[in-house]
Amino acid sequence: MFLFVLTRILGKKQISQLTFFEYVIGITLGDLAGNISTDVEANYFHGVIAILIWVLVPLMLEILTLKSKTLRVWFEGNGRVLIKNGKILEDNLKKERYTGDELLEQLRTKGVFRVADVEFAMLESSGDLSILLKSENQPLTPKHIGLKLPIEKPTQDVMMDGVIQNEPLAAAGKSRGWLQSELEKMGVAKENVFLGQVDTHGELSVDLFDDKIVVPATTERPAVLACLKKCEADLELYSLTTQNSEAKMMYETCSMQLTQIIQQVHTILRA
Repeated sequence: MFLFVLTRILGKKQISQLTFFEYVIGITLGDLAGNISTDVEANYFHGVIAILIWVLVPLMLEILTLKSKTLRVWFEGNGRVLIKNGKILEDNLKKERYTGDELLEQLRTKGVFRVADVEFAMLESSGDLSILLKSENQPLTPKHIGLKLPIEKPTQDVMMDGVIQNEPLAAAGKSRGWLQSELEKMGVAKENVFLGQVDTHGELSVDLFDDKIVVPATTERPAVLACLKKCEADLELYSLTTQNSEAKMMYETCSMQLTQIIQQVHTILRA
């Protein structure tokens, strides 16, 4: 319990990708705790003091490294560029004692199988390899095609093990009554829901204890999209059939405005 509390104080960095100094601290703390636990003849209080010192040292150094770039470089190290403009920097590989096979292995773990596809790759001080693909090899995003998407909200876990979670449900802006009605639409009992989530569009999806039951997919958004397209088609038809010039212009204007709206919400409403 003592070691657990101190590790919590040291923070998340101790359990993430470790720097050289954090690696040494972790090994030392574990060794001290092991000695205290097994060496019944040793002075227990001395071991506690030793652990406290090894906790205070990294805490003080973290405070100092926040204010000093030189200390950060000394204790945490610097990253080193291994690939630049699609070319492997062999001298930097030698400095890091990195072989070509190890570099290719790291690239494959990132889903990259051709060095020529990489614009930039850096070996971080934590030992992880960060890569930047060339522009033509990067995944296509909505921004590349000028598509504006709504702000994504975090998915809320509104049910867990058949129990309604009130706080996530409130964060999603939904009520217990809404949740119950959605479950009734699906034909699902609350007790059979292992996990229920509300997504950014306010739609409920569930995973059931009984995997043999097929949950029907929601059809609300596709139905709204179909309704909008029908209205668009009706407006175009009215503009073609009417003999009144003012009405014709009004229908055409409304049709164009509705077309623009459909283009904006098509990604959201499609199945």
